[in-house]
Parts: sequence; structure tokens; C-alpha cells
Amino acid sequence: MANGGIIQVLLIEDEEFDVRRIRNTIAPFSERIRIRDVVSDGHAVLDLLQRNKDVYDVVIMDFQISGGLMGEELIRAIKAVDPSLEIIIVTKMTINVTDFDFAARLLGAGAFWYCTKYPGDIDAFIYQPTDFLLSIFNAFKKKELEKEKTRSHRKLAQKVEVLLEEKRILGSSAAIVEVHRQISKCAESNANVLITGPSGTGKEYIALNIHYRGARRFENFVPINCGSIPAELVESELFGYEKGAFTGAIARKLGLFEVANGGTLFLDEVAELSLSAQVKLLRVLQEGEIEKIGRTDKIKVDVRIIAASNRELHDEVASGRFREDLFYRLNVVPIAAPPLRDRREDIPIFVEHFLRELCAETNRMIPPLEGGAMEALIEYDWPGNVRELKNTLHRLVFNDDGQVTASKVRSALQAKHHAETGTEEFVVSFGGNAAIQSWREMEHTMRERYFRFVRAHSSSDAEAAKKLGLAPPNYHRMCKEMGLK
Repeated sequence: MANGGIIQVLLIEDEEFDVRRIRNTIAPFSERIRIRDVVSDGHAVLDLLQRNKDVYDVVIMDFQISGGLMGEELIRAIKAVDPSLEIIIVTKMTINVTDFDFAARLLGAGAFWYCTKYPGDIDAFIYQPTDFLLSIFNAFKKKELEKEKTRSHRKLAQKVEVLLEEKRILGSSAAIVEVHRQISKCAESNANVLITGPSGTGKEYIALNIHYRGARRFENFVPINCGSIPAELVESELFGYEKGAFTGAIARKLGLFEVANGGTLFLDEVAELSLSAQVKLLRVLQEGEIEKIGRTDKIKVDVRIIAASNRELHDEVASGRFREDLFYRLNVVPIAAPPLRDRREDIPIFVEHFLRELCAETNRMIPPLEGGAMEALIEYDWPGNVRELKNTLHRLVFNDDGQVTASKVRSALQAKHHAETGTEEFVVSFGGNAAIQSWREMEHTMRERYFRFVRAHSSSDAEAAKKLGLAPPNYHRMCKEMGLK
């Protein structure tokens, strides 16, 4: 309440006997309701509200007053000054009349409730005083709820802005300017989006920016890596199940579609889905309903789908590994995430950003780039794209002895190249030119090399994880840490 726990009322009335009638009706509840000000002119009301923000809780106004500004026009003007104010109309226009059109116009203009002043010769109180008083309490409650909703939205909006700053898409190249333009267009609609591009190009960042810049930004953004879900668990992960649906189902499980209801589901590496899972996904996209295991009736869901793939889905469709009808359902709005080699002018921006970020995390001074180090970074093709660049800079910062030079950059990249191609043995030389890695870096290099080997000899991420003896989510996390995803 605006002051001392009392509902503060602004009364708009130009007849003294009507003011008296309203005061008499409110009098038994004077400890809860107070008429703070009485104004008889519509223009004066707007001036008063402009000068006294957040003073009043409820407005009680006569529909017809002097001064020219009245009725629906005054209601709209008051709501324009302070949308949180709830307005109760008192009028003699509805005496012995049930006028639904009149009521619809009042509510459409922004009024909370309306009542009849008097039914004839009763002039001591407002007609039906109990309803009148209840409407004041209800109007105040609604105002408080709206204020709380506004505060919550303001806090959420601040969190969204912080997240967008953390997940901003860096670069000023023409390719990235085009990506930003496409993100803005996608944020204005609910169309499904398919993001394609090599690993490490920031497809999830693009999806995040679409979601948090759009109308669904206060709802859930639910990412799932399709390659990290074993084929036999896809249905339960996406759609959930009921308690007792099968042996071991000791509790009800929400599927990701239910978790994302009202928001966005991001299907990363969507080409990894099995054909049977693709059929189930297509059915949801077509019908807007999910079928939970152990439940007979369907559940309506409102979920926007953003999918991503580092494979060329046209080729997957041609080979029969991806359903053509599902492809067209997902590919309503296509966005191509450009590889880093196609926007080399953005590399200095990434280098500056990552060095500042990595050094802040490790409490180190930012090392200077000397002796053509930046040129060496720009010249490299970065097959692992932005993620590979970040990992390389992390390696350089970790082994830093005061500066980053071109030779150190080339050594770091050469060691990585040897690990990836497997074409050369590691050489330990005390007098030669071969770079000697620390044990921690060598361990990382060997792990990365072995993960690449296993994935190259597996049909999917799930199979590679099984061969390595890892849970698919752990496999996916480790791949991301090594820059393989």
C-alpha cells in the first residue's frame, strides 16, 4: 500500500452529493481505505498524476464529469500516465439497464470494474455497497500483483541482458554482420530455425541470441546434444514418462519438450538422431502434442525448435540418414555459421577478448603479442574454428613466460597438428629444435588424439562414448573441453 498500510484512493467526481455518497460507503473501512484527493476536472487529474508518481493505489471516477475530458478518453489517458493504476467507474448511466456494450467499452479502455451510483431515491450510499467495497480491495490486489510482475520482469530482463553480454557474438566482418541481421529477424518470429556450420563456429551462441532477443526470452531455453543421448533413451529424454510406466520408473519424469514449454528447445547435432527418433520428433512438430510413456492422452506443448548440425543435411537426406519431411520442418529459416577462416579480420577481436578472459580467470597479466604473433594467428586456417582458437590461446597463456611470439604460436599449432594427423612421432630432443611440452599439455594432446581416433571409427557420438566407457553426456563435455565439438 502506498502509505502506512492504507489503500490510497484518488476520487474523480464533480458533484458534492456524490462525493458524500462515496465517503459514506467507505467510512466503515476508513482504517483500510483513504480518499487522499478529490478532483473534478479530467485535465487536472492528469497534471496531478504526473506530479505524484506512485502515490495512489486505486482511482474511483464518475464516468461523466465537467471539463471536457471524461469517460473512456480519460480512462485511457490515466492508464497512459500510470498503467499500474486500477480504475473503478461509478455511473448513473446503468440504472435499471444491463448494457453489455457499455461494459465492454469500459473494460476495453482499461477500467477494472464499474457500478451504479444509486437506483433512484437512495442517496446516502453507493448502490450495492458490498460489491463496491470488494471491488476496491480486489483492484488494489490486482495492482500489487501487477507491480510484483513488473518487478520480476525487470529482474529477468536484467539477467537476460547480462547473459546476452556474456554470450555476445564477437566480430565485425561482413559475414558476422549478416548473422546478426538474421538473428534479429528470427527473434521477431516463432519460426523454426536450422543453424549449420562446422564445429566450433558458435551455433549455440546464435541459438541463445535468437531466444533471448525474442518474445520467449523470459521462458526456458533448453539445449540438448542429440549425439549424447543413446538411441534407446531418446524418447524418454524428449517426452518423459509417467510413474510406473515401466520397471524402474519410480517417479514421473518431465521430458525436455515439457521443460521447454512456452520457450525454446535447442537440438544440437540433430543429424545424430536415429530414424525412429526423427519420426517421433516430426510428429510433435506436426501436431504440437507429445505422447508420454505410460500416459494415454496427449499433452499440448508450445515449443519453438532451433536445430543445429555440423553436417550438410542435404547430403544426409540424399543418403537416407535423415528424413526429408523433418528437414523441411526444421529448415524454415536457415542460418549459416561462417568458419573462422572466412572472417580472418575478426581474429584480433577474439584474441583480445580471450586473452583478457583467460588471464582474469588465472590471475595473470595479459601477455604482449610480439614478433608477428598476431599475423601467425591470422594466417592459420583454424579447422576447429573459434573453439580451437580459444584452446590454443589457453595453451599459450598456461605456458607463458612473459610474451607470446610467432614462434610460440607456430609451435603450439604444430604440436596440435601432429596430434590430430598422427603423421609424426613425438620427438624428445635436448639439443634440437623440437618443442618439448609439459606433462599436463602432453596428456591433453594424447587424450585429444585418442578421442579423434575413436570417433573416426564410430558411427555416432553415442557409439564412441560406449567404446570409451563414458556416459554420453560426459563424452560430449570432454569433447567440448578439448575443442572437438
